[in-house]
Amino acid sequence: MSTSQAIINISDLRLRTFIGFNPDEMEKMQDIVINVEIHYPAEKARLFDNVADALNYKDVTKQIIHHVEEGRFLLLEKLVDDVLKISHQHPWVTYAKVKIDKPHALRFADSVSLTLAWQRD
Repeated sequence: MSTSQAIINISDLRLRTFIGFNPDEMEKMQDIVINVEIHYPAEKARLFDNVADALNYKDVTKQIIHHVEEGRFLLLEKLVDDVLKISHQHPWVTYAKVKIDKPHALRFADSVSLTLAWQRD
């Protein structure tokens, strides 16, 4: 990775959505915790301090929030893939990784999580 690559981390974005296929999961929203890592070339942004040269992480986060809160998902895999697609849709993105935790999904565990990553060819 060159020194001009920026890494944006959106950490512990806590949202509620319908996730799961058990009857109770389909009837009530559950908490999820989202972590996103986005890489993009930031040489111009770092050299010239121009907002137009930076990836707008607020816009990405708003799209994620809207998609998650308005959606219904049977599988964690689908939810993670959807958030990953939102995370790398900007043409500047060279790499993205998404991890989503479903707290209290298992009786004796704090959380169950799934991670997917994408890299531009």
